[in-house]
Amino acid sequence: MPIPPPDAPFDLGLPQASAPHASAPHAPAPSRLQLPPGPWSNLLDGLCARFPAIGRERWWERFARGRVLDARDGRALDAAEPYKVGLEILYFREVEREPRIPFEERIVHADERLLVVDKPHFLPVAPAGRFVAETLLARLQRRYREPDLAPLHRLDAATAGLVLFSRERASRGAYQALFRERRIDKRYLALAPPLPALAFPLLRRSRIEPGEPFFLMREADGAANSETTVEVVSRGPRAWTYALHPVTGRKHQLRVHMAALGAPILGDRFYPLQARSEADDEDFSQPLKLLAQSLRFVDPLDGRERWFESGLAL
Repeated sequence: MPIPPPDAPFDLGLPQASAPHASAPHAPAPSRLQLPPGPWSNLLDGLCARFPAIGRERWWERFARGRVLDARDGRALDAAEPYKVGLEILYFREVEREPRIPFEERIVHADERLLVVDKPHFLPVAPAGRFVAETLLARLQRRYREPDLAPLHRLDAATAGLVLFSRERASRGAYQALFRERRIDKRYLALAPPLPALAFPLLRRSRIEPGEPFFLMREADGAANSETTVEVVSRGPRAWTYALHPVTGRKHQLRVHMAALGAPILGDRFYPLQARSEADDEDFSQPLKLLAQSLRFVDPLDGRERWFESGLAL
């Protein structure tokens, strides 16, 4: 059974959503979740516990409108169904008010298997938090009408530059292996304070673990699980331009490593952490000075060397 589009609700004989919620932006493709272990007796209780910020009423409306599905066959699930550990579900995310990101993406390359896109600062790659429609994936799915389109890697919303997308499932695994097996060269440019006491190029190796608050990462004692090569491209009186080559791909790795070296990337609101409010999501005046500048790899399907460069600048 095909998965229904989010604008085609099932008729379950249940109350329909109120008008404000019905008009909320939704993701063009569902999110997937495998139900973790837990004590809950039904799906509604389990999902409310897993996503407390969403609220019970919102989850009830998603069930009522057929927005929570069994991933195996696309069947709409009932809120009262027993909670089954390991069950894979699909659900369509919605938000009440989504800020508009006033910057446009640019297509760098397109063929039958791949899209290479220059992502602007502030635009998330995939739905998360307050952003569903205003994400790079959602914009591209609307443009190309390709439900199978999927990012092969991620950039932080704050980071600009190249993102590689797969357009077909048949070849996706081969391109995902490039990242998993570290057979792709990624080069970033960053503006950060000078480090005249250090010798370059240098290799930063450390252990990166989740920090506090939950959305931050930190360096910790223990075996290294992250590695970045840092070079100096140019030296200015107040900031230097650095070329960063991540060998591994830990969350916030480049930002954590530069901050640990004593040169936090300009415009970084997390390292060190700055006080923020919801209004900051619509403040675009100080972008993070970090750019995914190039991607280089040997195509796993035809053996050609691929080299893509961003058209953006810091």
